[in-house]
Amino acid sequence: MIANYTLPISISFKRSIQALWYAKWFVFPVLPVLMAIFVFDKTSHRLVFGLLCWVLLFALHAWEVSKRRQFVRESVLPRFITGKLREKYPHLTLSDTDLVMRGLRQFFITYLRSGKQFVAMPSQVVDAAWHEFILHTRGYESWCDVAFGKLLHHSPAEVLGKSGARNDGLRRAWYWACKEESINPRAPTRLPLLFALDKKLNIPGGFTYVPDCKDINGKSGSDSYCGSDFGDSGGGSGDSGGFGGSESSGSSGGSDGGSDASGCGGGCGGGD
Repeated sequence: MIANYTLPISISFKRSIQALWYAKWFVFPVLPVLMAIFVFDKTSHRLVFGLLCWVLLFALHAWEVSKRRQFVRESVLPRFITGKLREKYPHLTLSDTDLVMRGLRQFFITYLRSGKQFVAMPSQVVDAAWHEFILHTRGYESWCDVAFGKLLHHSPAEVLGKSGARNDGLRRAWYWACKEESINPRAPTRLPLLFALDKKLNIPGGFTYVPDCKDINGKSGSDSYCGSDFGDSGGGSGDSGGFGGSESSGSSGGSDGGSDASGCGGGCGGGD
C-alpha cells in the first residue's frame, strides 16, 4: 500500500541533526538569559557572552545544514522510483534512471542551498521521479523531516515565463545547481545535470537547454532554452540580477566541503 510505505532512514543522521537543532535553540535564546540571570552581574560580561553565543549559534547552524546536505547526498532513496520511471519512459536504461536520481538529489540540494526558499523544477523526468517519491507519503514526509526539517511541497516542472515568483524559483535552481558543479551561472560553458537530463535522455515533451544563448541564436524556430537567460532580465520577469536573490543570501550559500560528487561533471556538457 502506498500510504504504508516507510523509507529506512539512518538513525545516526536523524539523531545528530535533531541534536544540533535542539542545541541551536538552547544556545539562543535560552542559554544567554539563564547566564545573565544567574552568573553574570556586569553588562560588559553579558555582552561578551552574548556575542560568543551568537558565534556558537552560527556554528551550530552551519553544522546542521552541512549534515542535512550530507543526508540528501548519501541517504537511501526508494528503489521503486527507478521502476516507475522505466514504466513511464521505457527507453531509459538502469544507468539512465541512476542519472535521474542524481538529478533529483541535486534539486533537493538547490533547495537547501537556497536557504529553503522556493526553487522551481526545470526537468520533466526529474519531476516524474519526485512525483513518484511524493506518492509514498509516509516515507517522503519522514525523509523531508530529516533533510529539510519540514515537508517540501511539489511544484510542476516549468521554464522561464511571465511570473516573477516562478522565474525567481528557476533562477535559484539554476544558480545553486551551477554552484554544485563549479559552473559560472553567468557565463556557463556546460549545463548542470538537473538542466541537462531531459535532452540527454530524449524525454518526450522535456525541456531542452543549451548553456549560452549564442548557441541557439542562429537556429530559427529552436525550442531550446538557454542557461545565460537566467541572468538576463530579457528572459522574463523576476530577480534576474541576483538569480532570485541567491547572490545576496550569503548565509545559505556556504560550502560544506565540496561540490556534489554525484553531479554531472564534464560528462553532460551542453546536455549532450
